[in-house]
Amino acid sequence: MAADKVIAALVNVPAFAALKPLQITEIARQTKRLKFQRGDIITRNGQAGDGAYVIVSGPAERVLGRGPGAESETVEPGSMIGEMAMLVEHAYGSTVVARDWVYCLKITREAMHAQMLEDPSLTEHFQRRITDRLLRMMEELRQIDGIVAASQEALEPARLDAPRARIGSA
Repeated sequence: MAADKVIAALVNVPAFAALKPLQITEIARQTKRLKFQRGDIITRNGQAGDGAYVIVSGPAERVLGRGPGAESETVEPGSMIGEMAMLVEHAYGSTVVARDWVYCLKITREAMHAQMLEDPSLTEHFQRRITDRLLRMMEELRQIDGIVAASQEALEPARLDAPRARIGSA
């Protein structure tokens, strides 16, 4: 795959938004170009990951659940799978399977760490991304907590007003 196609594939990945062209070019230079054929597993849920995959072309599916009849969703070209594994030791959160020939770029954690040592602004970029993601998750958890608390409060008056059985009365 030509270098300009690799760069074009990376430019559209949200994880690399706001990076300078030179930074993206350097990441592109370090990627591994991989081909998967129909039925190949790109990532397996729970398996330790050593990098992220960017789907460049071809049909892939994320398998939701286990066994026959498990649902799946399409993984579109331009999607990144395993972003956290590119940065830290992390298990893949889903199984992704090639449904025909799939061309991917793999960005290993080892290569990304080497680039972050050379360019500390990359570290700051990913630190901001992770912080933003954690803040969004925290806000979602607060909303869920509020819903649960409201549900419990709605049930409490009903419990207090319910007739109480007396011990020893017949």
